[in-house]
Formats: sequence, C-alpha cells, structure tokens
Amino acid sequence: MERNYTENEINEVATSLLDQSTSKIFLFYGEMGVGKTTLIKEMVKQLGVEDPSSSPSFSIVNEYESNAGLVYHFDFYRINNYTEAYDIGLEDYLYSENYVFIEWPDKINPLLPENATNIYIKANTNGSRNIKIKPMS
Repeated sequence: MERNYTENEINEVATSLLDQSTSKIFLFYGEMGVGKTTLIKEMVKQLGVEDPSSSPSFSIVNEYESNAGLVYHFDFYRINNYTEAYDIGLEDYLYSENYVFIEWPDKINPLLPENATNIYIKANTNGSRNIKIKPMS
C-alpha cells in the first residue's frame, strides 16, 4: 500500500494501518521530523489509550494500557548498538503479543522479527507525507 496524506487525514491512515496489518509489530522508517511519532500517537489513541502519549526519545520505551492490552512505543534514535536494545529485553516485548511501535528500527536490524509491518514515511514538498506500507520479507 502507498498513499499521500496530510495531517488532517492522519486519523484515516492510522485506522487503515491498524485494520489492515496482520502483525501487531510496526516498524517506522523516516527522517527526523517526518511524522513518525505523530502517526504512532494517533494509532495508540485509536487502540484506546487515554493517557497522553509522547516520544520515548530519552526513556527508549513508553508503555501504555489500552483496550487491546499493553502497547509499547520504542524510539531507538539514541542507542549506539543493537545490543543495547537486547539488554533492555526487547525480545520479550516483541514476543509478548502486545502492540509494539518502533521508531528507528534500522538501529536494531538483527533483532527484528519477520512478521513486522514496515512503514516508510517521507515528506513531500507540499507539506503532505508519502507513506508506504509493506510486510517484512
């Protein structure tokens, strides 16, 4: 799936991602400031999380309770090596059967499961975003 969207359409994009994915693990690729966290916030909200969500840039992971169980949001921008993610028990989160949203997954490639959904976001010159979604293969 590929499409362009504006911030006004983020609700629709989040709904589509949650409805169409066969995985509860979502990997978000894109440059800094492209809207990864904004999209994740909307997805977390749609899962029934009532607490305000934010980027876990400094804590690495945020955990939320939702109607669908626990939701984990990781931001690996600040790690230096995938072993840091391994050391915090990432594999336990990935195989917990809960929703897992990961920003900067390229930093932990050796740990990524095969059943994840890859989401690539790019900024367009007109301010909209281009999103490509594909299962990991």
